[in-house]
Amino acid sequence: MSSALTDGELTVLGLLTEQPRHGYELERVIEERGIRAWTALGFSSIYYVLDKLAKRGLIEATGAGSSAKSRVTFRVTDRGRDLCAAATREALAELTPVRARVLLGLANSPGLPDAEVVAGLARRRDALRQQLAEVRRVRARQEPLPTAASAIFDYSEAMLTADAGWTETTLSALTQEAAVDTYDVKKRHKELYSPSSTEFAVVDVPEFRYLAVDGRGDPNTSAAYAHALEALYGVAYTLKFASKKTLGRDFVIAPLEGLWRADDPAVFTARLKDSWDWTMLISQPDWITEDMVDAAVGTVAKKKKDNPALANLRLLTLNEGTCVQILHIGSYDDEAPTLHRLHHHYLPEHGLTFNGDHHEIYLSDPRRTAPAKLRTILRQPVRSA
Repeated sequence: MSSALTDGELTVLGLLTEQPRHGYELERVIEERGIRAWTALGFSSIYYVLDKLAKRGLIEATGAGSSAKSRVTFRVTDRGRDLCAAATREALAELTPVRARVLLGLANSPGLPDAEVVAGLARRRDALRQQLAEVRRVRARQEPLPTAASAIFDYSEAMLTADAGWTETTLSALTQEAAVDTYDVKKRHKELYSPSSTEFAVVDVPEFRYLAVDGRGDPNTSAAYAHALEALYGVAYTLKFASKKTLGRDFVIAPLEGLWRADDPAVFTARLKDSWDWTMLISQPDWITEDMVDAAVGTVAKKKKDNPALANLRLLTLNEGTCVQILHIGSYDDEAPTLHRLHHHYLPEHGLTFNGDHHEIYLSDPRRTAPAKLRTILRQPVRSA
C-alpha cells in the first residue's frame, strides 16, 4: 500500500494530516523545519505533488477558496490519512540503501588526473560542511524541539558529519598518495610518449617489460582480443595494488599497446584485419617480477575462471632499439595513409627498413573519446637498409 507514495508525496501528505494548509504554508513549514535537508522537495514541486494527491483522492480542497492556486487550502481525506499512516509505519522500520553518487565517481576516478580527483573531493567536503552548518542554524532557530523533530535533526547532522568525515579521510589518503613518487611510464619517458603528429621522428627505445597476451584476428570482432584486454587490465590493476601494499611502490597503469604482424605488411594498409596477428601489451615498472605476475594471474583467475587469455599471459621483455614513430589523431581505420607514407616514402628515402613488429600505443580510451579525436602512437622498429 505505502509503495504507492513517493518521499515527496508522503512528506506533503504528512504535513496536511497535521492540519489543512495551502501551498505557501507548506513551503513555509518545509523551510522552517529544514525538511529539505533530508528529503528532495523543491518549492516548484509542491503544487505538482498537491495535484497528484488530489487526483488520487488523498487530499481535497476546502471550500471555494481563493482563485490563486497558491492560496487553495487542502485537507487530507480519510483514505489519505489511512495511506499516510501505513506509509509512516513502513518508513519507520525500512532500511534505505545508500547509493551515494560519489561512489560512482571514485570507481571511475582512475580515468582522471589525480589533481582533478583531489579537487573534486575537496569541493564535496566544503559543500558538506556548509550544508551541516545550515542544518545547525535551522535547528537553533526552532529550539526547543519536540523529541521527534529533534531526532530528525540528529539524524541529518549525524549523516552529514559522517559523510564529511569520510570525504576528509579519503581526500587525505589520496593527497598523501599523490605526494608519493608514483612511477608513470608516460612521464618517465616523455620523449617516447609525446611525438609530433605531423613529422616522423627517429627515437631510441630502451628495454621495457610488458604484460603480454598473443592472439589473431580482427580486434573489433575477435573474442580472443576481448579476453586478452580483460586479462591484461585485471592483472595490471592487481599488480598495482599488490606493489603498493607489499613494496610501498605505486605506479600509474600504462596505456594499452599492441604489436601487430603479418607475413605481408600490406595487410595493414589494406586493413585486412582478419589476417593480423597481435600481441597486446601493458608496460610494467622494472621491479615487477615474474613471481608477482604469476601471483596476480592466480588472483584474477579465481574471479575470471572463463577467460582463456589468463593462461597465456606472460611477462615480456622487449628491446626495440631504433624506431620511427608519429602520433596519429583520428580513427584507427584512418591510419592507412600514414602507414603507406611511412612504408613507401619515409623508410626508403632514409635508407631504412623494417626491424620488428608494427607497434601502436593507445593514448586515448575509445569508450570515452570520439573516433576523430583518438590519439595513437604509430611506431616501427627499423634498421639500415
